[in-house]
Amino acid sequence: MTDIQGKRVLVVGLGKSGMSAARLLHARGAKVVANDVREAAALGDSVEELSALGAELALGGHDPELFRGVDQIVLSPGVPHLPALSAADRAGVPIASEVELASWFIDATVIGITGTNGKSTVTTLVGEMCEQSGRPTFVGGNLGTPLCDVVNTPAAQGGYVVVELSSYQLERVSQLHVQVGALLNITEDHLDRYASFAKYTAAKANLFKCQRAGDVAVIPAGDALCAQLAAAGPARVQLFGGADGAVRVDAGQLVDAVTGPLLQVSALKIRGAHNLDNACAAALLARVAGVTVEPIRKVLRSFSGLPHRMQHVADIDGVAYYDDSKATNVGASVAALDGLAPSVTRIVLIAGGKDKGGDYAPLYERLKRCARAVIVIGEARPIIQRALAAATFPVATAESLEAAVSQARALAKPGDAVLLAPACASFDMFKSYAQRGDVFQSAVQRLHGGA
Repeated sequence: MTDIQGKRVLVVGLGKSGMSAARLLHARGAKVVANDVREAAALGDSVEELSALGAELALGGHDPELFRGVDQIVLSPGVPHLPALSAADRAGVPIASEVELASWFIDATVIGITGTNGKSTVTTLVGEMCEQSGRPTFVGGNLGTPLCDVVNTPAAQGGYVVVELSSYQLERVSQLHVQVGALLNITEDHLDRYASFAKYTAAKANLFKCQRAGDVAVIPAGDALCAQLAAAGPARVQLFGGADGAVRVDAGQLVDAVTGPLLQVSALKIRGAHNLDNACAAALLARVAGVTVEPIRKVLRSFSGLPHRMQHVADIDGVAYYDDSKATNVGASVAALDGLAPSVTRIVLIAGGKDKGGDYAPLYERLKRCARAVIVIGEARPIIQRALAAATFPVATAESLEAAVSQARALAKPGDAVLLAPACASFDMFKSYAQRGDVFQSAVQRLHGGA
């Protein structure tokens, strides 16, 4: 339903994305109904803003009758699968995600980036490349700024819109059109939300199903599952990485098959094999979207990475400390270990947090090759301990992240690395992965001060 003038539209979830959707709906003439499981007191200033917009407030729960009695529903990405949504589906009420709503009002070159890991890094790289091209550019989505915020900006009318897309955001899309779409990788994640891995991958595949002939789908070379998902849509497929990618590593250089050598791998400031793939993906995405080679080279050369993603914190007594708190699933932790293993003697891994339902066996297989020890924290401790029961390296537990850092210092030897790559969400002990990373960095700096 792209014609929302005068329609009664229910916004479910009043966080950042929901509030952005409510503002856009109001500006476009919709009658906004604002719904959240939280009461008014917990929503703070949002209630005043919604009242100023003339929104009808429906707080403190999710009434199926309300969901059945509107013309359109717009979902914030954090909203779980609710019985009221099932009731709306049965009643034939259309349901759209916040990014779907925004897409109805965007006339730009849209670059959509999804995947289990690496989304934020690639989105940031591509966004900087597009900005360097001189065209108005928006960078956001799951990365931070809701997509609805771009509507009525110069970027939305003939510029570049670079959007990171989570599986949650892609669940309820049918018209979200990305001229260039990327699926960077896919491994088990969010199985605390999805009934199966197949359900998770189906959400990711929606990115390609909404593409058109003449669009481009970017996937990793040699990944059969990503190739299968890209085949769900009509776009032309382009590969990155591996031996066959249009942008790949060859003889120590990043090389684009169309424009030629980009730069030496040694010139990149981001480290790890996974970041080589990220750099290849970003360069390919930017090029097929129309960015020339010089902005691509410039950004690849200058980009130093995002906070809490393989961020070097300190060197203490010959041991390097790395914060990869954003490694919130097993695949990301494995990638972090792979990135460090070639250059360090052994790794002391700090892992654990809120379990997401994935299989820790791939993590154990990688740890068998490189672990000095593992220290486990958080709710997932017993689960990870069981997964590592046959380990020949020490597996310790800690009651806090600060205590884990102290134990890691005692276990590590010169030439080792201590790595925070939790393979879990942070919400058992922290409000976000960023807070978890900040606590880790502070604990390491206290060690450094006493070194």
